[in-house]
Amino acid sequence: MTSRWPRGVYGSGDEPDYRFSFANERTFLAWIRTALALLAAGVAVDAVDLGLPGALETGLSLLLIGLGLVCAVVSWLRWASSERAMRHQRPLPSFAVGAVLVVGVVVAAVVVLVLKA
Repeated sequence: MTSRWPRGVYGSGDEPDYRFSFANERTFLAWIRTALALLAAGVAVDAVDLGLPGALETGLSLLLIGLGLVCAVVSWLRWASSERAMRHQRPLPSFAVGAVLVVGVVVAAVVVLVLKA
């Protein structure tokens, strides 16, 4: 099993029940889908004229792209730490990053709605 990557995850501990690993991977993929949606929204805000000032559209676009990148990185860290915890039979870690992403998306939506009205 030493040939599996990343070794920081698979290099120690016992193999967990495959159903838990698959569930962890599905959660990882859901976070990746969210990251891709945020990146696409950031590109769309930059490409489509929303009638907002140029600097605000650029800022909004950068906010959404930044949230997408953070979401992608956090999804990897979340998957790795959960898999490591399952392999060592420890409690699963908790992450509060979802709240940060929700706040960022809500801020972006409020900016568009307030300035568009």
